[in-house]
Amino acid sequence: MSTPETQTSTNNGPTPDQSSLPADLQDERLIASQGLTGWASAFWSRLRSGDLGSLPVVVGLVLIWGVFYALNPAFLSSRNLVNLSLQMVAVGTIAIGVVLVLLLGEIDLSVGSMSGLSAAVLAVMFVNNGVPVALAILAALGVAALVGLLYGTLFNRFGVPSFVITLAGLLALLGLQLRVLGNQGTINLPFESTLVRFASQQFLPPWLAYSLALLAPALYALSTLRRNARRSAAGLSTTPISRLALRAGGLAAILVIAVAVLTRDRGVSVMFLTFLVLVVIMDLAIRRTTWGRSVLAIGGNVEAARRAGINVKRVYLSVFTLCSTFAALGGIFAASRLASANQSSGGADTNLNAIAAAVIGGTSLFGGRGSAYSALLGILVIQSISNGLDLLAVESNVKFMVTGAVLLLAVIIDSLSRRSRAAHGRA
Repeated sequence: MSTPETQTSTNNGPTPDQSSLPADLQDERLIASQGLTGWASAFWSRLRSGDLGSLPVVVGLVLIWGVFYALNPAFLSSRNLVNLSLQMVAVGTIAIGVVLVLLLGEIDLSVGSMSGLSAAVLAVMFVNNGVPVALAILAALGVAALVGLLYGTLFNRFGVPSFVITLAGLLALLGLQLRVLGNQGTINLPFESTLVRFASQQFLPPWLAYSLALLAPALYALSTLRRNARRSAAGLSTTPISRLALRAGGLAAILVIAVAVLTRDRGVSVMFLTFLVLVVIMDLAIRRTTWGRSVLAIGGNVEAARRAGINVKRVYLSVFTLCSTFAALGGIFAASRLASANQSSGGADTNLNAIAAAVIGGTSLFGGRGSAYSALLGILVIQSISNGLDLLAVESNVKFMVTGAVLLLAVIIDSLSRRSRAAHGRA
């Protein structure tokens, strides 16, 4: 029911002025009317309230790159950056699924084992049984989807914590991986196969890489203009053109510079481009679809989401399924890049790095906050640390300790940010 303050006037009555609008709408329109100045003021206000977004990880990434460049200039060489882009794809893809689960305030501890099992299924079907590669990939992804459905069903039906379900899954999937591989232990993928060439030998021609680098900001600008038109027709605030131009121009500059650096060596990997496309697709799904808004709502307050009519059980089921599927896809990428699947596939630090990447990238462990870009930023930080320390010939124990320290710092920042937002909300 509308109140006198929000009712629109009749044709013969006075036109409502700015003061008759709700406070939040007044703020939006004020920011829009002030252009970049208003946006800068709003950005500073968000920072003061604890809404840091991706700022900490971006600042951290700049510092990490600066330190490693100072210690070894080869870190920012074109050859090493191409290697870095290839190294981050497998775990980064797994981290996309982890982001989805964390947005619900849950966890999946079995993503590493799931990636190893998918690599084993792919290798056995493709190499040992001669199944076409496309069918082998679908089979590996299908197994992962079934595992995710099982997790979601157990969670919905019995209320078992996701921590316990996926911890049991970690052990079970590891056993399945060893059973699928059998006595062979290691299965090598043919170097001339489509998978291996896709993961390590296929790069975009320079003209196509530059075209895509310019197309991405153009599509962003077009999408924002269309969104502005819809919001304007509804009487809502719109993104100032100056702010849109700054964002699109900045994005274009970053992408063109990145392409210029990478093309000085081998170029932009097709596998890396695939990872970026997956990140963009999932970001749009989270921000622009009813399903994505339901995920965020459940992560914020599951009981409120249920009372709002959201099918909570269905969302849980879909997210656990997607998480396992992304884990399997990451395992396929890893096996393709290494040209083999073995008993250690998905082991070592795969599981921990995938979860750490999602958290370091800005996804809250408490649910309801984060984006698919968290997987990209987080794995870029983790892999930069690993790559830089490798160039410095630092032992593995130091890498683990540094990564752990960065993860702890990210969680502390998230906790402080939540506390600041809560205090700001009470104020």
